[in-house]
Amino acid sequence: MAKADFYETLGVSKGANDKDLKSAFRKLAMKYHPDKNPDNLEAERKFKEINEAYETLKDPQKRAAYDQFGHAAFEQGGPGGFGGGFGAGAGAGAFSDIFEDIFGEMMGGGRARRGSGGRERGADLRYNMEISLEEAFAGKTAQIRVPTSIQCDQCSGSGAKPGSTPSSCGTCHGSGRVRASQGFFSVERTCPTCHGRGETISDPCTKCSGQGRVTEERSLSVNIPAGIEDGTRIRLAGEGEAGLRTGPSGDLYIFLSVRPHEFFQRDGADLYCTVPISMTTAALGGQFDVVTLDGAKTRVKVPDGTQAGRQFRLKSKGMPVLRSSQMGDLYIQISIETPQKLTKRQRELLEEFEQLSSRENNPESSGFFSKMRHFFDTLSE
Repeated sequence: MAKADFYETLGVSKGANDKDLKSAFRKLAMKYHPDKNPDNLEAERKFKEINEAYETLKDPQKRAAYDQFGHAAFEQGGPGGFGGGFGAGAGAGAFSDIFEDIFGEMMGGGRARRGSGGRERGADLRYNMEISLEEAFAGKTAQIRVPTSIQCDQCSGSGAKPGSTPSSCGTCHGSGRVRASQGFFSVERTCPTCHGRGETISDPCTKCSGQGRVTEERSLSVNIPAGIEDGTRIRLAGEGEAGLRTGPSGDLYIFLSVRPHEFFQRDGADLYCTVPISMTTAALGGQFDVVTLDGAKTRVKVPDGTQAGRQFRLKSKGMPVLRSSQMGDLYIQISIETPQKLTKRQRELLEEFEQLSSRENNPESSGFFSKMRHFFDTLSE
């Protein structure tokens, strides 16, 4: 079967520059690397193809020969004079820089990263906490209990029985990685004997079974600052799961949610509250007291003729701005309650008031119906 064109293999044009070549190679190498596709022969084949293509095209002399003669340039005795130039070790040095860049990131990332000596970092943990709006206003120090893995106190996290120590892995000689040659390049894999830790334990700790950590519930103190918002995430570094065999601990993330309040709605640092008043208070004017989140009372004066939906701003009576001395505002929105279950006398008085009312008493409704009549009269003409 004819070999695929190197440019097509990398998915680039013949005019691609070095940056384009490297970028295309990075994407494909990460996709088909054997560590990400174990026991996948097709991925292994593709990986070899893209490495061969990149090794050729990144070298100006080899690329020039390939552009002129194609694959024949590298066959034994080919016109390009490169016959026999792709031995098993030819690509190892050439790829070391880019492989370290690509696969060093890939193997070092994730929730269970390995530190020096192959010691595995503990997993990050999540804790969901619900607080009230009053607690978000004032801030608080909360005590939480978190079930997690902590370092084993019997073996001090080594995983080995007290009096013994882990020994260097004989397969990888303590590196945690083994290298295998595949064609003209080498592939590095996690050591199958020590699973990347670089050490083996012949006499494991009886308490943690060689893991170096045990499960236990811990009590932690969490500082919740005043003004914190719903959905905020608090990170407690090193308070997550303990790492394997003295590996670094993960982090604990506190996800906060603020319970809906009975009276106040929050928008950033501002608060909103709807207050119902009687029809007579709206018409004649009056006042009422509002209790704010700090427990203080603030008097709101209602001028006569107040309409439904009107807002009164109480400056600096809202939520504190996180890590600031500033305060949001409290907005009081008026709703007018229509009287219900009227007595006979009350009804008589309202009917008398209606008879005495004029357009000036109800300018908005009178104007609306006048405009509506005019609108439909215009349509009928």
